[in-house]
Amino acid sequence: MSQTIAQSKAASVAAKWEKASAEVATERHRGRFNWTDIVFFLVLMAAAVYFLVEWSDSMDIYEKVILVSSTFAIVWVGWLWRPLRSYLILTFALSVFAILLYGGDLSKAESNFFLKYFLSSQSAVLWMCALFFMSTVAYWLGLISERLSWMGSAFAWAGTVMGSIGLLVRWRESHLIAFDMGHIPVSNLYEVFVLFCLITVLFYLYYERRYHTRALGGFVMLVVASAVTFLLWYTFLRDAATIQPLNNALNSWWMKLHVPANFVGYGTFALAAMVGFAYLVKLHGETTSWRPMIPLLLVGGALVAEPLIFSSRGDYGVWVIYFGVSVLIVAGILLARKRIAAHLPSYELLDDIMYRAISIGFAFFTVATVLGAFWAADAWGTYWQWDPKETWAFIVWLNYAAWLHLRLMRGMRGQVMAYWALVGLVVTSFAFLGVNIFLSGLHSYGEL
Repeated sequence: MSQTIAQSKAASVAAKWEKASAEVATERHRGRFNWTDIVFFLVLMAAAVYFLVEWSDSMDIYEKVILVSSTFAIVWVGWLWRPLRSYLILTFALSVFAILLYGGDLSKAESNFFLKYFLSSQSAVLWMCALFFMSTVAYWLGLISERLSWMGSAFAWAGTVMGSIGLLVRWRESHLIAFDMGHIPVSNLYEVFVLFCLITVLFYLYYERRYHTRALGGFVMLVVASAVTFLLWYTFLRDAATIQPLNNALNSWWMKLHVPANFVGYGTFALAAMVGFAYLVKLHGETTSWRPMIPLLLVGGALVAEPLIFSSRGDYGVWVIYFGVSVLIVAGILLARKRIAAHLPSYELLDDIMYRAISIGFAFFTVATVLGAFWAADAWGTYWQWDPKETWAFIVWLNYAAWLHLRLMRGMRGQVMAYWALVGLVVTSFAFLGVNIFLSGLHSYGEL
């Protein structure tokens, strides 16, 4: 009998190794350069040449260099991560379709069926919000029944497509209002919140495919759903979707580099924090006592309580409801932690994702800070003035620099680093929003 059990276990282990080897072989095959990469490169180059010829007078030499460099970067990333190509092609095709439907007349956003309900910038962003909420629910249902887990990924991909269409079409809409008003849509809180959601979800989808697990989707999408909640409030109660002209300081090509790089940092820091949350849920999954989870409850409370700061700008009831729902969700996760922990991947994998996400975010955040210094010198004549936004950006940078130092030099892993990633999100959130609300300065472009 014992021999039969041993043989069964050996066969099971062999089957798992065979499956893992097949997956690795498949990934290697997908990573080989083939004719589709050449076609993708030629299509992107053709589009870049068309834009250079058609709108040459609208771009300076720096913007032309950015356009060409971005083409090569997209080809390289698309080779490393093949699903990105399908996402880019579909986004570009539907964005061009929307622009053609406008035909130079912005009023068609209210009369054309496809523009009014699907492809105008505001409609596309609203679809993004709905799809991300649906993705969050589907990912959590996927922990109950694995047959439903694919829906979370499908809704997440669909949401990124619609959000990206919303930003690209908004760019064109700004030119249709007035040619000199046209600008890249990363200039205010409404636009950068859309960008934050897209970057966070895209990085998560990359790790989901790389590590072959959807168990973290529910955790990561919680922070995205929180951002979407703010976006909807900001849209309908603050009329934030209205396109406004840029002020003189923002009217610079530096913005096209500094802001996206900054939000790669914000998005990956948020992703790492939610993976840290998953790590702690798994760690306490076998614990019946609530005492070890007191720090987690405190940090979680700080995160979900942060939006209450918006009550100082009115709509107190909205944020009380938000806080109450958030507390119930966190409490539900902690109550069901044992069952959830059984579905989560290993500690080593969770730690690896945290490390990789923070490493990428730190690199981009560093570049963004350097670019911001050059932009400040160009706009205000000095590289650094210890403006509140600059000061808190430096605090965020020091926080993650210390995290990486202890991870790489001291080999620290586990519970402490997971808590640190969560606290880092609290600090980052204040640097992103709190400074704009409570502290005035040269960077007060996103006031509520």
